[in-house]
Amino acid sequence: MPQLRSGPNLSRIATSLGVSVATVSNALSGKGRVSERLAEKIRDHARALGYVPSHAGRALRTGRSGVLGLVLPDISNPLFPKIAQAIEFAAASAGYGVLIADSRGDVATQTEAINRLVERGVEGMIIVPRRATRIAAASCPVAVIDTASTPGNTVAADHWQGGQLIAAHLADLGHKRILIIGNNPESNVQNDRADGIRSGLHEDMSCESLWIEKLERRAGTGCSLGLARKVEQGHTAFAALSDLQALRALTELQLHGIKVPANVSVTGFDDLIWSPVTAPALTTVKMDMDKIAEIAVEALLDSIGTSSIPEGRIVTAKVDRVPMHLIIRQSSGPRSPLSNLERENS
Repeated sequence: MPQLRSGPNLSRIATSLGVSVATVSNALSGKGRVSERLAEKIRDHARALGYVPSHAGRALRTGRSGVLGLVLPDISNPLFPKIAQAIEFAAASAGYGVLIADSRGDVATQTEAINRLVERGVEGMIIVPRRATRIAAASCPVAVIDTASTPGNTVAADHWQGGQLIAAHLADLGHKRILIIGNNPESNVQNDRADGIRSGLHEDMSCESLWIEKLERRAGTGCSLGLARKVEQGHTAFAALSDLQALRALTELQLHGIKVPANVSVTGFDDLIWSPVTAPALTTVKMDMDKIAEIAVEALLDSIGTSSIPEGRIVTAKVDRVPMHLIIRQSSGPRSPLSNLERENS
């Protein structure tokens, strides 16, 4: 079986150039007294040989791991891989790696995940929290991505403003009665989105709220949301607080022969990867995850670099709310009078 050959080390670079290993190390790390001309020569030669710096070796020399932790509440939710990707890119751009832990939707499991990352020597941590998460369990600086109404939040999308975008869009389309569809009434994010919708309604508009979690406690998981009945009562717009719930609404309405958007409109939040390819394509509100990740990582690295934030304390960013953007697609359209729908179904 052929042996795997490791890449060139500092000794090989030093020997080929006729300099000391210390000189090579200082040139590549930017430390020590090495002329810029020689340092550039060493860096060029290292690149030509395919040298890859050892992060483990750097950790031993500096006492710093070069790794950040990321704790997610439920990686099976298609929103959170998007967040992870944005965080990893922002961290990599700053020369850091990322270790990811998943709480599987459980607060106790999330606390355990925080402890595991601390044990593995992460320099700081980014947490998308579950309610009642004990941030103090992290013995390192922490950045929190949730919503502005969460105590100690570092940075987040402006979920309230996102709700107002939905309300303004539905108002422009002439809708008067809106049903807000959410899943978790204990979610700060979903409550902020719902409150944003309510705050943006015109005086001649009204809305009700349907919390799927509460409904399923009574009627069982996967039960009907009763949307056909809501249409009969005069609701012409269904504003879901996530794209997942919007997809559930679309499916149920279509099963009852209710056409979207000819009879009713459906909107969502998050612009998940499949939202443009549903039938019809989903109107939704999008977070600028790249900007949120950039701000969170920058705030965290600033605190790590200056040691200005005590261990276990949440770091704050100069910008704590990032505007959301409305993506108008085919699932929303002008309000159709209920009489038209009744004639079609008769």
